Amino acid sequence: MDLFRREIHGWHSPRLNMYMPLVQYGHWGHPLLLLPTAQADHLEYERYGLIDAVRHHLEAGRVRIFSVDSINNHAWMNSWVSYPEKSARQAAFSAYIEEELVPHIRDCVKDESARIGVAGASFGAFHAANLFFRRPDLFDCLVGMSGFYDLSWLLHGYSDENVYFNNPMWFVANMTDHAQLETLRNHSQIHLVSGQGDWEVPGASQRFSTLLWSKGIPHNLDLWGRDIPHEWWSWHRMLDHYLGQRLGW
Repeated sequence: MDLFRREIHGWHSPRLNMYMPLVQYGHWGHPLLLLPTAQADHLEYERYGLIDAVRHHLEAGRVRIFSVDSINNHAWMNSWVSYPEKSARQAAFSAYIEEELVPHIRDCVKDESARIGVAGASFGAFHAANLFFRRPDLFDCLVGMSGFYDLSWLLHGYSDENVYFNNPMWFVANMTDHAQLETLRNHSQIHLVSGQGDWEVPGASQRFSTLLWSKGIPHNLDLWGRDIPHEWWSWHRMLDHYLGQRLGW
């Protein structure tokens, strides 16, 4: 049996009105969804060596990884798209994950009620956190690596309902739903990880950490050293560390 199973497939998403490919790695273990950085695709984490860096966890059956395309090039990182369209695309992406991809992953792991881990680096950490805090009933663990959690720097003052409900720094601040808060406080793992070296912005993780504590949401703010830059090898080490020693899978 090949313990490093790799499969690529996808479907035309009715919510995004575009074909969305998906790659999965591994044969067994807790499902983990990876969100790519910036404008990248479902194979980015493989191309840049992260999948190889955690291969031993996949072969051990500790984790089963799923990775999807980003929609940033159709939204936040496309200067030709209007802000209302950007926010609508973001909302559609969240709906695609929550209403299409989660049921697919649950079917793959043969558990119709499975909660899924979610992780990402840089812009991927934002998307991972957005999904996690929107739907803690669907996601049980967050590993945000070198991330930011507030879209304000991309909005230039623009706001609408889609932006609000897809910007963790905003909607978490006003979260009052008892069931959501109880799940986040007692039945979830939250890890905000950042280096303090070149091109890192640890203050983004620290600001979000302050907000989480104000809401009574336990979490782990893990700031690595000044020798840890905003680079792929840093994220290799971070995800390997968390899969091996912190998540308990």
